[in-house]
Formats: sequence, structure tokens, C-alpha cells
Amino acid sequence: MKNDFLNTTTLPSEPAANKRAVMSAPIAPTASHSSAASACQPTMPRQEALEMLRTELGVERGRIHQQFEQRRTNGVETARNLALLMDHIIGELARHAGLPHHDGQTAGGEAFCLCATGGYGAGLLAPFSDVDLLFLTEAPPSDGLIRAIEYVLYTLWDLGLQVGHATRTIDSAMEMARTDQTSCTTLLDIRPLYGRNDLVLTLQGRLEAHLKGPELERFVLQAITQREDRHRRFGETPYLVEPHIKEGKGGLRDLQVLNWIGYAVLGNGLSVKSNLQRAQGLAPACTLLGLLTKREISRTHGLWNFLWTVRLNLHYITGRNEERLTFDVQPIIGARMRYGNHGHQRGVERFMRHHFLMARAVMRLTHVIQPAILLHLRNQLQHRPPRVETGPEGFQRIDGCLSLPNPLDLVRTPVTVLRFLDCARQHQLALHPAAIQQIIRFERHSASLRHNEEASALFIRLLCDPAAEAPVAPMTAGHPAIRGTDHDDDDEQSRIFWLPLLNETGILSHLLPGWSRILGRTQFDGYHIHTVEAHTIESVRILRMIEQGRMADELPLAYRLARTMTQRPLLYLATLLHDIGKGRGGNHSEIGADIATTICQQLGFSASDTDTVSWLVLHHLLLSRTAFSRDIDDPQTILDLADTIQSPKRLRLLLLLTIADIRAVGPRAWNAWKATLLGRLYTRIADVLEGGLQAQEDDERVEHIRSLVQQELKEEGMSAPAITGFMKLGRPGYWLGFDTQSHLRHARLVSEHQASGRDDAIIVDIEPLPTRGITELTVFCKDQPGLFSRITGALALCGATIADARIHTLNNGMVLDTFWFQDPHGEAFMEPGHVERLRDTIMQVMEGRINLDETLSAASFPLPRRLEALPIPSRVLIDNDASENHSIVEVNGRDRPALLHNITATLSRLKLHISSAHVMTYGLRAVDVFYVTDATGHKLATAEQEEALQTALLETLRHTEAEIA
Repeated sequence: MKNDFLNTTTLPSEPAANKRAVMSAPIAPTASHSSAASACQPTMPRQEALEMLRTELGVERGRIHQQFEQRRTNGVETARNLALLMDHIIGELARHAGLPHHDGQTAGGEAFCLCATGGYGAGLLAPFSDVDLLFLTEAPPSDGLIRAIEYVLYTLWDLGLQVGHATRTIDSAMEMARTDQTSCTTLLDIRPLYGRNDLVLTLQGRLEAHLKGPELERFVLQAITQREDRHRRFGETPYLVEPHIKEGKGGLRDLQVLNWIGYAVLGNGLSVKSNLQRAQGLAPACTLLGLLTKREISRTHGLWNFLWTVRLNLHYITGRNEERLTFDVQPIIGARMRYGNHGHQRGVERFMRHHFLMARAVMRLTHVIQPAILLHLRNQLQHRPPRVETGPEGFQRIDGCLSLPNPLDLVRTPVTVLRFLDCARQHQLALHPAAIQQIIRFERHSASLRHNEEASALFIRLLCDPAAEAPVAPMTAGHPAIRGTDHDDDDEQSRIFWLPLLNETGILSHLLPGWSRILGRTQFDGYHIHTVEAHTIESVRILRMIEQGRMADELPLAYRLARTMTQRPLLYLATLLHDIGKGRGGNHSEIGADIATTICQQLGFSASDTDTVSWLVLHHLLLSRTAFSRDIDDPQTILDLADTIQSPKRLRLLLLLTIADIRAVGPRAWNAWKATLLGRLYTRIADVLEGGLQAQEDDERVEHIRSLVQQELKEEGMSAPAITGFMKLGRPGYWLGFDTQSHLRHARLVSEHQASGRDDAIIVDIEPLPTRGITELTVFCKDQPGLFSRITGALALCGATIADARIHTLNNGMVLDTFWFQDPHGEAFMEPGHVERLRDTIMQVMEGRINLDETLSAASFPLPRRLEALPIPSRVLIDNDASENHSIVEVNGRDRPALLHNITATLSRLKLHISSAHVMTYGLRAVDVFYVTDATGHKLATAEQEEALQTALLETLRHTEAEIA
């Protein structure tokens, strides 16, 4: 931990810069110490000490590393050995610098102690962590002492160490502790290395005296607040697929916070002896506070060692002070820690699952220890017992929070835990921290709740209660931070979201078969940012927010449907179970549907309701896959979907589940264009289910659209012959595929082309559509081989991401190609300068003034190394049944710049005509779908044609992978 509070930072090794940094400490030698300037004399030239210590440091570090690699020492032992080695190096260096030793003072009467602070002060050190030092004096240092301190710092920098440092008197150190939370925290872990130990004892005594009464309360509350702020910065869930093992939620820093507040409140950490005991205990200090059972202490030792082992592996692999567990290092660390493949799970998946379970254990430990510490603090401050009063339904209230009169009821009658939570739900009472502690300690007894009718009903109430997330917070000293609120029960947005608590306490794993299988399961696709169960819980939270209208601006269609939803329990349960089949091999939707059937039967649902939930889980990807990768203007596609869905009610439920699922992946997974596509698809299917579209081509709709366009063109003043000519160009699919405004723009493009007087003229129109989050490109020109491929290449050069494309060959042989694309941030290109550059680039490519292949090759950039490690299998699927007139070709592979250009160039080389293209990217995986016909305008007719196409596309994808590598 850096000593930023000491007015210094880790500094570069240039002597001038270092000297300025050392001298910047807010203390200066006084005249009384000038006579002591010669007292601190080096006993060895600095260069000689440097060479000697560099050799020793290198040899000993290598030995410690080798012991760790050979598994002769675990993570905590290795970190302890590295700290001991650094103690020795710094002690030797202090002696060579001539710093005052503990056995006396300098001639000028200076008292001095060189101390370790921060994480190093706690006695554990990672290979590339900062070495935090405090040069502690009794009075302002003399010139000689400052020169000796510089000797130490320069040598440490020359050894390649990152050093956080400061020079302070006891008074100035205490002044910082009184005004700065981080300073006060860091001094809790101070440890003397060289010099007068009594200075440290004096400082610790003054710190202990400072941490009393209101100051102690302020320190504890600020430590907890800082932890919550840190969680917001590094992710408010421990289940991020690339977690920060030190600062993230459930990481090492959370254990340190428990240490700090525990020792501050209980008064056990402010002595040198206690610090040494904590360091030598090779376990988190919070286990020494007497607040845990033997079983909890054993688990805590295990998770402490696990996290340190992961951290040391991460440092050794990357060769730097790296704390984020990125995709590229996860398989390496998993292999080094002996996680092998097992069943359908790869070794890296087993490793990451264990990591997430350890992070969950840290959170549970916080729920267990923190309430006891804060209750002790409150008793110190108030000098009175807590206010206990009778609560609703036989429970009690402690200082306004709902509590359990007898925790043993959780063992004797396990359904009590759900009665207790449901009571809090009905009365909107916050839970007392001690009650959460008791639920965690007795959670294993909730395994008997399966097939319990009352437990099932209570669980459904907790799941479906319209509520906003109000996380359970710690209790302050004197006032509960988790408190009941004075509001009406109709105020939905202030209601507590119970699902995270049910998960973190382990109740969900005991209640739902299969839930424990998705706990901590990482989704290695570069798309999902959470583990499976965290994504699932987020989906339920999003569904609640939709229903409450809190996302009405973002998801207006979903809000309108949710307001009239009549089967809430079925939709909420389907949302909770939609991914429960992941990680078992095979199709997770089919596996999840079977599990959902079992769970519904266990919960007492009727056969009809069970069938609905199972059906929703089975088809939860149906709408998204169709909207984003199929031609939703193809009547056959709509009729096939309507045949599968059959019921308007099921369609509404499925759309709400689909939206919640996508939005829960992360904010960037959802955009206005996806909302547009899903809305259009929903409307088309609803028309069929309500009897509005009976034929594959609805002649009445086409005629209605044509009449509207004709009338608008007349009002614009277009000539009658031009209007008549335009009306004859489009086939029914064209008229059904665009809105009226698009048709009007197309008519102007056709008129512009005719006015040019050139058959080979190329007309380009770019229209930003900010309400849809997309930019629309229309190209009107004479048909030519490779046209689609050249346009996609031009867009790739501009950094555009293509979302959808349609190709319409008009009745006069001209082509109208329409592309919808976004900028690298998933938004529409809006700046006029950007739009103009797009137009110029497209025209240059179309006219042959840019060598596309050479330019794209120079412009392509490899993936970040952390993403290269993710396996993205290449796959080509050909479907001749889903469309009446086209073969549907689906290409799956690793996304990269110009991938769509490469694929379409291959299709063009094989003389296949592309009618429409639908492009979707899921993290690193691109799913590109093309509706194609052969040179004669027909589907692929033979197995030989399909095999040749598949081989050519797989070869294209193979070259793509090779370029990335």
C-alpha cells in the first residue's frame, strides 16, 4: 500500500528527482542539529553496498521463487519469506548508511526508527509490490540523518524496488493520522525494522489514545465507506469475469478492512508484539479476534492462503505489480495451481469457479465479523444495551431492525429463515446485522426446505415482490445503517431486493436443484462480464426495474408490456432459471428446460405453469437470435416463429425475458438498434398470432405502403413519370422492408442517378439515425461482382461496426444496398466531419482509388493479449429450410477488423449472390449470417456446393486466426 498520506510517492531513480522528493518532506533540520551532521556516517560506500545487496537479493529471491514453484511453500508463507528478506536487506542497508541503531542515539541526541508500513508492515509482501517505509524521528532530522536516509532510498531505487516513503516526526505522523483516514489506517500496520523500537511504541500508544470515542467511530465508518467506494470503482460484484484480486469486492483488501476495524475497535493491534504475532500467524488477523468459530477460522485460513497464492502467481507470471486476473493469465495460473480438466469443465473454469467461491466466502466473512465489531463499538460509545422490542409475527426488533429471538429456530425449524425474510419483506424492515450473521452460520440446515410447500410459497413471494435494490449495509455505531424506512408499501423503489442475500447466504443453493452448479461459473466469451449466477440475478433485477418503470425511457416497449403482465411468478422464475443449464455440456437451453421442470414441480406449480416456465427457458434465445441474425422481413421466418410461439401471451413473456437477459449482460450489450430490431420482430409475430398476416406476402400491406409513398412524392413535387418509374422498381420484399421515410430517400437517390446521365454512376447516401443508435448507408448503383465486399471493406477502414445489411436488386437490374453501422462505441456517427470522411472513403474504394487489401492489412490491429487466450471456435452452418428462396449461411468465428470483408469476398469469389447480411458480435465471437443464392438465383442445390462453401469459409476463418496470432 502506497504511503500517499506521507506526502510522497514512488519516485523515479534519477538522483536529482529523488533528492527533491526526499527533501520535500514537511520537516527541516534546525540549527540545534547542525552539530550532528557528521554523526550519521556510512560504513560502506553506496556502490559497494549496492553490488553486495543486489547479489544477495537476487539469489534469495530466486530461492524463494523456486520454493514456491516447487510447492514447498504456499502463498502466505512465500509472501512472509519475501517480507523477511526485505527486512534483512533494509536492515543491512540502514547499517551501511550509518543510520542510528536501537542501542543508542547519535551524538546530537537524535532518536530514529526505520519502519515498515502498509501491507509490508503487516509482514507480507508480493514479489513486485511497493515497499512502504516510514523514517520516524523524535525531532526534525539533521542534515546528516537526511543524507543517510537518501543513501537508503537511492540504493533501494537502484535495486529496482518501488518504494513508498516519508520522513516524519511522531508529532507530524499523528497530525496526519488525525486528518487523513489512509494515514491512520496505514499506521495500524506499522512495524519497526531498524533503530529505536520505543519510538514506534510511543507512536502506537498515541494512536491508540486517539482512536477512542467519536474518533474511533469516525475511523470505522470511514473505513467501511471507503470500502464501498472502492467496490463501486472496481465493480460492485465479486463475480466479474476478470476480477481485481486485491481491490475488487471479495478481494484481499476486504480482509484487510476487517483487520483494521477489528484491531482498532478491540484494541489488540496497537503494539509491536501483536503486530509480530499477526504477521507470523500466516493468516488474516481477523481470525485472532475471538469472533469466529473453529470451522470459520479454518475456512478463513484457506481462503487467505488461496488469494495470496493466486496473487503471487499473478506477479510471477506477468513480471510486474499486476492485480487483475485477466483472461490471458487465468489458464496459466489454473494450470500452475493444478486445476485439471474434469468432465465438461476445463481446468481454467474450475480454477475461476473456486476463485469466485473464495470471493463469496470473503463477503460472508464480512457479514459474520463486521456486525460483532460494530456492536462492540456501539456498546463502548453508548454504555447501554441495544433497544429490544417485540416485532411482527413473533420476531423482534433491535434498534429498529428485524432480528431473531432465538437463532436456534433456524436449526429446529429451517423454514423460519424464509418466514423471517418474508416478514421483513411485508413490513419493509431492514435486517439486523446479527441476524444475517446467524443465517450464514446456519445456512446448511436450509437443505431440508426442498419440497416444503410453505417454503416454496415464501420463496416465490421473495422472488416476485416488486422491489428495487437496497443492499444490506453495515450497522453504524449508535444507529443502524440498515434501517426501516418511513414510507408507504406502494413506494416500490425503496423496497429491498432479496435475491442477492438469498444467494450470498447459500439459501438458493439449498433450495433450487442445479443452482450450486452455476455458482462462480465463468463465461469465457469476452461478452458476459459476470459469472452465470451473477448475470442471472442481474436479469431479475433488470426485470423488476422494467416493471417499476425505472427504465421506461430506455425500454418503452418492455415497460408497456410489463404493466399488463398477468403471469408474474412464471416470468420471474423463468428469468431466474434461464441459464441454469450452463456448464453441463450440450445445449444449455434444453438442459435448463429439464431442470426448470423439476424445480417447478418441487415448488408446486401446476402442469400448465410448469410447461410455460420450461418453454420460456428452452426458447429464451429465440427472439434475440432471430432479430439479430435473421432477415425479419422474410415472411417464412415470421411464420416459423409464430408456429413455435403460438400464443400472444407467451410472446409477451418471451420478449420481456429476452430484453432482461440482454440488458443484464452489461450496458454496452444493449443499444437502440437492438431495441428497434426486437420491436419490429415482436410486431410482425404479433400480427401473425392475431391473424393480421396470413400469407407469405401481404399484398394489402404492400399496396398500402406504395400508395403512401406515391402520395408523399407527389407532395414533394416529383414528376409523375419519375414516380411511376420508381413504383415499378421494388419487389414486395423491398416495400415491406423499409419505412416510408426510407422509401422517399431511395426515390430521391434513383432520381439523382437518372439526372447524372451515367449508367455507371455511384450514388451514396449516409443518414445518422440517433434515435436508433445507428447510421444508415445506402448505395445505389449498377450491380457488379464483389460490390458488397468492397463496401464492407470501406466501412472497416473507417472503424465502423456493421450491424445489419440488405441488398435489393431492383426490377431494372440496379442494386440498392443498405448498411446499418455504428461507431466503435456502439453509437451512430453524428459528427458532420466523420460522415463526410465516411462518404469520401467509400467513394474512393468504389472507384478503385484505394487498394483495399493492402490498406486493410496495414490498418488491422491484433486483439489485446488478454483476449487472445480465449478460445473462439470457427464454425460454418448452412440452412436450406428456414427460407423459401435463399440458403442461409451462418459464419461463427473470432471477431476482427475487416472480417466481414474477408467473408463476403470469399462468397463473391464463389459467385454467390448475397441478398441480406445480419451481423452480430458477442464479445469476441462474430456471428455473421448471409441469405445467398447461386449464380442462377436459386438455393444451393447439392451437398457438393455446400461442402465447397463450408471449406472455403473455414479456410478464410483459419487465415483470420493466423493473422491475429
